[in-house]
Amino acid sequence: MQELVESISSAVNTQFDSFTSRLADALLRATTSTADPVEAKRYSDSAALLKKNRYPFYYAACERLVATLEREIQLAEDPSSVPAIPSGAKKALPADMEIDRKLTMLKVSRAIEEEHSERLSALNLRLGYLYGVKELEMARNPFRPQVFLDVIHDTWCAFHPDPGSYHLAFRLLSPSLSLDMAAILHAANSTLVRRGILPKLTEPSQVVPLSTDIKPAAQKKTGEDPMNAVAQQLRQMFTETPKAAPVKTNARSSSNDAFPALFAQEVLSAAAGRNELLNYLAKVRKRASHASLLAQIKEQAPQGLLTTEDEQTFDLLGKVFAAVFSDTNLPSEIRELIGSLQVPVLEAALTNKDFFFSESHPARRVIGLLANLGVDWDRNKEADDPLYQTILRNVKRIQSDQRLGAFTEALADIQAFLNKEESVSHVVLAEPIAKALKKDKRLQAVKAAKQDVAQRIDTGEVVAFVENFLEDKWVSVLTLAYSVKDTKPQAVTSAVRTMDELVWSVKPKFTMEEREDLLGRLPPLLAMLNKWLDLIKWDDEGRTQFFAELAECHASIVRAPLDLTPKRQVELALEAAQHAAERRQQRLAKAEPEPVVDIFTERVQKLECGTWITFTPKNGTPLKVKLAWISPSRCYFVFSTRAKQEALSLSAEALAKALREQRAHILSTSGLVERALAEALGLDDAGHDMLTHRSAA
Repeated sequence: MQELVESISSAVNTQFDSFTSRLADALLRATTSTADPVEAKRYSDSAALLKKNRYPFYYAACERLVATLEREIQLAEDPSSVPAIPSGAKKALPADMEIDRKLTMLKVSRAIEEEHSERLSALNLRLGYLYGVKELEMARNPFRPQVFLDVIHDTWCAFHPDPGSYHLAFRLLSPSLSLDMAAILHAANSTLVRRGILPKLTEPSQVVPLSTDIKPAAQKKTGEDPMNAVAQQLRQMFTETPKAAPVKTNARSSSNDAFPALFAQEVLSAAAGRNELLNYLAKVRKRASHASLLAQIKEQAPQGLLTTEDEQTFDLLGKVFAAVFSDTNLPSEIRELIGSLQVPVLEAALTNKDFFFSESHPARRVIGLLANLGVDWDRNKEADDPLYQTILRNVKRIQSDQRLGAFTEALADIQAFLNKEESVSHVVLAEPIAKALKKDKRLQAVKAAKQDVAQRIDTGEVVAFVENFLEDKWVSVLTLAYSVKDTKPQAVTSAVRTMDELVWSVKPKFTMEEREDLLGRLPPLLAMLNKWLDLIKWDDEGRTQFFAELAECHASIVRAPLDLTPKRQVELALEAAQHAAERRQQRLAKAEPEPVVDIFTERVQKLECGTWITFTPKNGTPLKVKLAWISPSRCYFVFSTRAKQEALSLSAEALAKALREQRAHILSTSGLVERALAEALGLDDAGHDMLTHRSAA
């Protein structure tokens, strides 16, 4: 049963990050679906809280899940017992809301049970076999959907500081917004089958399909492009197994199952072989770490113990750890510590090939985070340095604990340390971040202003002096309006409307009605123009000259003869169109060319916080800094030193230029696993960059 808890916890942990994102998005969407402003604010605040604290929520859920499953197992074994409720699991809700919660949870759990009826029936049969009954009742199944829904609700209540928001999460839960029970039930059934618990169910209709180590559903969640070269090659490596005999089974799989059915004797033989291999690895866990350890273990393994897939797993992981040992950005002490995890990581990859397919696999993330942390360590620091102690503590945790869950626990611990460091860094860097944010906000305001003006004048139909005015002065007006958009959203509307009124006012008016309309709209237009120009402090002679030209233009429009024949009106329209086309061509000829997007620009856009970069001035000492903050538009970057002090702030263009001129170099530790796999499979640089970006994300 402990093994079941571990396998199910692992299945939940790999998908909980994705579930947290979906729950946060659902909370945000709910703000628009309620007419109650107080409730809408609760949804909005809760979404922001969850997005900002996703890892504490994840860690709390992992702890609560294990405690809840163990309690449910105790109840299943002895229904008369009343085990203690996990600490903080229950939060009081008002009576009417508690009834609402129970009904909602019951409705959702029933829907999930119906969707996965075959898997649940098979699990009930297998658990019943363990408990000595024909088939376990659903209410006594420790792994029924209701349990996981309760874990989500209880975690939410323990996580959220506002009791008034305890009801928000359970009301959003549904079969589509919950944990993936297919993967959870698959993990439970797979564990029991490997233990020899009813590998062949008596009723074919009750068969729960069992997959190989590669789960299509898990692959889909990673968001990988099916044409991705690495993914394709890995699938070929781990699905084409020449040494394995074809599996024969008469078990029928459900039409909606994503997992192929493998319940023949060959499956049990393969499971026995896997256990024998894991037992062998347990004996060599404490071997001294070195770059060729995995190759040595593979070579010395008993003959016939390794399948083709096992050998390929050894080879690929050997490449990954070779990259660790050869990474000069890592101090040698850190390389040794990470290298000592070769056998535990191998065991995790042999047990679940998702290590190669999913960037969120706990063991894979632990290796990546330890490598990224290691770059920051200074060997001159004291032995009790928190960073080094975090690395050392989690390496020892994984080495001493053969459970796969040890990687998940280590991941949560490392992430908690990173979150704490990031919080401290943001406090220290608050001032430079505020300055960079102000620059970014103004830059975006200028871009929006220029775009608005360009949309009006790129047609070539606006008279020259108004066109110059809009480019020279009204861009400043719109920039001001966009800068205060958050506090005064009506400002942008007013500035754009005034610009449109001005453009309309200088166009020819061929009817008396149009001219009367112009005369009526001129006073408020002139008042708004002056109001905005006062705000940008345009007080020189140019302002007087502009209004003089504008008055003359309006006068000429009003005085133009009205008795124009239709033919003459068409001629004037054609002349205006030709003139507009000529002006449009002139503008295009004068326009500055778009900046070239090269590989360095792309690399800057792919950077993520935590990436290390070395700046090498022409005459100076190289400076290693960490990317601490990126502006919302990715136009400004703030870097910090090891001491979390501001090192420098750069625009995206300046950073790309530094990379282009080789005055800056992105350290290669980020995306270490991805690069090693790409290199092992002969992937080109473009794919390499793509994988590195995915890993950083």
